[in-house]
Amino acid sequence: MALSESQIPPDAQHYLVCGTEDCERNCQFYCNDCHQPMCEQCRDEHQKNKKTKNHEVVPYKQRKRPLPVEKCKIHPTRHIELLCEECQIPICSECTGTKDHRGHAFTDLELVFAEKCSLCHIEITKIRSYFEPTSQDLKKEIAGDVTEIKKIMEGIRSSIKTEAEAVKKLVDAITSDKIEQANKIEQSLLQTLNRQNQEIDYYINYLNDLIKTYYGYLSPSNIEQLTIALKSEILIIRPIPETSKTVPPVFTAGQYRKEDVAKLLGRVTVPNTKPENRKIKPMETASTQMKLTEKQRKQDREKSDVKQTLSLSSSVTKVREYTVPGVDDVYYISLGKSGRLWVSDLSGNLVQTDLQGNQLQKIQTRGGSGYHTVTQDGDLIYTDEVNKVINMITPDNTITEFIKTGDSEPLGIHSSRINGDILVGMRKDGKGKVTRYNKTGTEKQNIQSDNKGQGLYSYPRYITENTNGDVCVSDFHKQAVVVVNKSGQHRFSYTGHGSRFYPYGICTDVLGHILLCDYTSQTVHLLDQDGQFLSLLLTPQQGVKYPCSVCVDDENNLWVGQRETHTVTVYKYLQ
Repeated sequence: MALSESQIPPDAQHYLVCGTEDCERNCQFYCNDCHQPMCEQCRDEHQKNKKTKNHEVVPYKQRKRPLPVEKCKIHPTRHIELLCEECQIPICSECTGTKDHRGHAFTDLELVFAEKCSLCHIEITKIRSYFEPTSQDLKKEIAGDVTEIKKIMEGIRSSIKTEAEAVKKLVDAITSDKIEQANKIEQSLLQTLNRQNQEIDYYINYLNDLIKTYYGYLSPSNIEQLTIALKSEILIIRPIPETSKTVPPVFTAGQYRKEDVAKLLGRVTVPNTKPENRKIKPMETASTQMKLTEKQRKQDREKSDVKQTLSLSSSVTKVREYTVPGVDDVYYISLGKSGRLWVSDLSGNLVQTDLQGNQLQKIQTRGGSGYHTVTQDGDLIYTDEVNKVINMITPDNTITEFIKTGDSEPLGIHSSRINGDILVGMRKDGKGKVTRYNKTGTEKQNIQSDNKGQGLYSYPRYITENTNGDVCVSDFHKQAVVVVNKSGQHRFSYTGHGSRFYPYGICTDVLGHILLCDYTSQTVHLLDQDGQFLSLLLTPQQGVKYPCSVCVDDENNLWVGQRETHTVTVYKYLQ
């Protein structure tokens, strides 16, 4: 279900169209008197019109919400427009004279509505800046605990299996000993029985021999010998040898229980310790964020004032120029706080200089050209194409891994001056895309194709954001500058001005101009917010040689990095 205008949050990523009839330009302002969104051009015409020149026109985010149209229940022909302070109910002007409200105090309902809307947005800000991020942080912490618990339990299972294997080996060894003992007992018993059997065999043989002897005496010719034999003890039969039965061994089963075996394998227990509560960062963070939001609104108002006083100068003036130490070439530049400049080359050198070109620090990066940007918090982040990560350098020079980009190679990178989002140009499987992360590194948006399904990018190496939220990408493999709105819808592509076009560095200024380097013609092009060519701002006739990267500082000066000459030149082009 679509949201109404009153439901759309002030920082929502949606494309606003000017409310003037037949005007489809991007909305940036709002007339509180007319309750109409308008573009910059319509704003100017609105303020020149005699009837509306005194209207209150503000940046769109600072607009007053129009009071919803609602009929009075008592007087259906009237609209509710007042709030009875005593009854605390909305009423129409005619209700003020009724006996129910006579003598009561009334307030303009539009003011009350605006105040309530403001309070709602404050609560929304709290939710977005504190409650939701803090909850997401807790989810990450819980996910980390899940991973840790799984790792611990896998270790416990491995230990149980190891114990079981040890017990199995011990049982096998004891079993072998017991069987050997049984074998020896059997051998001893069988030997005894074999001896007894042998004695009986000897005795039977003796009996057989004795029978033969008796038969010999039975012959008539042996009567004399028989008589002699009967008088002697020769024919006395020896008694049968005594033998004894063996006592068979008995197996007594072991006395054991499942619990006894379980003790051999150790125990898995959960310590009887009170769980530690997860730490929840204090609400002060939200208050700080709200203060920052208010500060941002103030800055927006100041920028709006500056925009109304700035214009293109009739000529471009060189302010200063210096050679950057510690680099093989000037391939990419970005400005930090206090006017300090970061410069990288194609060899992985990343150097920070002051306004005079003195080297402050040098870092050797790995894995690519080191495209970089300075965040709202003053941290430098740079891409590592080989390891597919984005690293962060904090003001105390600590280098940490900030974002892992998975299977995609990170190329160009830009930190939004509007909301601190991180825009990263990437490439995977021969296709380019732009991914938006919030300032904590959580993925928010992917921009890859137009509404016909055609790929927008090839190598998105240079990227920036315009004042209206447009994402501008310089893609020299496509020989084009590709611009989409903040929702990712393709607005236009700029393919040069009358010659071969290989765009490199790109930036925007406070007036919404797009400034970009054309490496082939060694020029800097100036476009308006809608991609219309305005001029060649810098040419070789002005001493520019192979411009590769550009950026604009807080004083609206243009910084140009020139690859072949190792120099950075600063120009004044606005007045």
